Amino acid sequence: MKHQLPKLTYEYNALEPHIDAKTMEIHYTKHHQAYIDKLNALLDKHTQLQNKPLEKLMTDIDTLGLAENDKLVLRNHGGGHLNHTFFWSIMGPTKKVDEDLVSRITKTFGSLDTFKEEFSNAAINRFGSGWAWLVEDETQTLKVYSTPNQDSPYLQGHTPLIGLDVWEHAYYLTYQNRRAEYVKSWWNVLTLI
Repeated sequence: MKHQLPKLTYEYNALEPHIDAKTMEIHYTKHHQAYIDKLNALLDKHTQLQNKPLEKLMTDIDTLGLAENDKLVLRNHGGGHLNHTFFWSIMGPTKKVDEDLVSRITKTFGSLDTFKEEFSNAAINRFGSGWAWLVEDETQTLKVYSTPNQDSPYLQGHTPLIGLDVWEHAYYLTYQNRRAEYVKSWWNVLTLI
């Protein structure tokens, strides 16, 4: 099974002024597509893995019998595909608030504002490239953390609930080195809360 770019449910300019159309287009058609191309090339070498869900491949990465180099390709490019597919799906021009998620966040973190502050700090303080996450761990506990590069929460057996790309390619055309400004603005296009 060949992986493909997921269809966006909004136009490139739909998230403006928070995320500009040119950044969306480059991010989606160039960066995300490159992860998919390299993932598919790896899976062409390992046909026994082609029909397994990517989430499962990430969760089981250490038991797949891959050479270290191939494992790294799966981690980086499989993670890149998973992370970006998820990222596009939780953003949009219209809020579709998940009341259950808001309730769980409030119960876990005390308030939505406290959660947003903790999550924003994880995003802003990620050294170099990576992601900030709200995840559900193996005990269904909500946690906030960041990961480097394209590391997916599935590598730890966690399910992502909210994720923010803090690689410079996600924001540089508009925000340059002002990651904190990008993070603050991004809350406006997150549809879930």
